[in-house]
Amino acid sequence: MDPNGHFLSIADWSPERLREALDLADRLKADPNACGRPLDGKTLAMIFTKSSTRTRVSFQVGTHQLGGQALFLSSRDIQIGRGEPIADTARVLSRYVHGIMIRTFAQADVEGLARHGSIPVINGLTDLLHPCQIMADLQTVRAEFGSGLSRLVVAWIGDGNNVANSWLNAAAKLGFRVRLACPEGYDPDPGVFAAAEAAGAVELFRAPAEAAEGAHVVTTDVWASMGQEEEAAERARAFEGYYVDVGIMARAADDAIFLHCLPAHRGEEVAAGVIDGPASRVWDEAENRLHAQKAILTLLMGPTS
Repeated sequence: MDPNGHFLSIADWSPERLREALDLADRLKADPNACGRPLDGKTLAMIFTKSSTRTRVSFQVGTHQLGGQALFLSSRDIQIGRGEPIADTARVLSRYVHGIMIRTFAQADVEGLARHGSIPVINGLTDLLHPCQIMADLQTVRAEFGSGLSRLVVAWIGDGNNVANSWLNAAAKLGFRVRLACPEGYDPDPGVFAAAEAAGAVELFRAPAEAAEGAHVVTTDVWASMGQEEEAAERARAFEGYYVDVGIMARAADDAIFLHCLPAHRGEEVAAGVIDGPASRVWDEAENRLHAQKAILTLLMGPTS
């Protein structure tokens, strides 16, 4: 399986490939027709076993803008929902379409599609990783601080979840640092953390204020993600104090920005005065899902891919 033929994890791509995608995303944001119609006559299958707003709309609109068409396939619509093996689904879809984007629970399912199919596979989200989100986040950060990211310090406040894991992957590849503030028992994936630690890309704190000190970016996510609803009360207790308010932002750099992958719960993980305040870039970040994913689609499914 060629990692450059898929986008399963930021860790799979070289720094050069990641920068190429980000540069292309910037070009596409400035001029939606910068690449013409690289997906003309091509179809992207979009498999969803988790609901979505930004992932579905941005991939569907992005594919259309690039000249292709996108098919929405929920787990209720296809045989995955009735137990068809991932390998069989991969082989069948490879005969019909030109690429697959999947938003699901298990990272193994994404990797299985890539291993058994013969077309590009894009990870739209798993419980382990959310690489497309971080590409949009990096595009947002570069617009604010420039394309050289080595001096960047990102403070992650809250759950060491799939978004945090992909931040760590990006930091290890691109040379910036992530300062994590997670409650005990909610740290990132051990393997992802170890790789980032080996690259000198991560520090772990328990106090949010310490992680935010001097950071250029402060970012967080909901306390209970999809599939964790039954843990909501327990998580609310564990994450008490892991709250991005104006006091936390005041500890960050004077020109710091706030990011959130959305949806957000004002009054839980973030104060309304922060997410709706002058430091917030969450709406640019959400828009950049479209541009970053168009770049990924172009690199993987375009005529020179």
